[in-house]
Amino acid sequence: MKLHTYYRSSASYRVRIALNLKGLRAEHLPVHLTRDGGEQFRAQFRATNPAALVPVLEDSGERIAQSLAIIEYLDERHPEPSLLPAAAADRAWVRQIALAVACDIHPLNNLRVLKYLTGPMGLSEEQKQTWIRHWIDLGLQALESRLATSPRRGAFCFGDRPTLADCCLVPQLFNAERFGMSLDAYPTLRCIEQACNALKAFQDAHPANQSDAE
Repeated sequence: MKLHTYYRSSASYRVRIALNLKGLRAEHLPVHLTRDGGEQFRAQFRATNPAALVPVLEDSGERIAQSLAIIEYLDERHPEPSLLPAAAADRAWVRQIALAVACDIHPLNNLRVLKYLTGPMGLSEEQKQTWIRHWIDLGLQALESRLATSPRRGAFCFGDRPTLADCCLVPQLFNAERFGMSLDAYPTLRCIEQACNALKAFQDAHPANQSDAE
């Protein structure tokens, strides 16, 4: 397997966690998103993913983009340990946590959105930071409320082993702190993050531990 990745991409971070949890190896092919205008826009990478986004997984002749599609592909090809619970209702619950991050929070603060805000839209750096904090706070508040009161939560988002939800939550919390945000208002999320980051699979996937880290 080959993974087109960027060390600070939270979507790539999710996939790295999933690969590590399953004990799978993939050759990492770094794509620098900010150097020389962004390597993702070069013709060679656009041939791999016309959307010019990471991650992309190459496996057995297939090219798969979108982090959640990649993780579910890995879960179906390599079922153990499963990243989704057995019961349909539980699987839906885990997916809703993952999608709250991947669809509601992350896209609004993705690199290309932030560049558009300060470029064609003419927002100042201060206004951009206000945008970032607003959408992250809104999303994390909802996740904190949902997880703090859920009987499904254990040491992790669901029960006592990591799932797809944790693969998405931890990179988002890393992003929040990278943007200078405090997580003090989210004690439940912080506890889950601590449980995850105690595991080698999460530690090895951390942006600081990647070959392309700067």
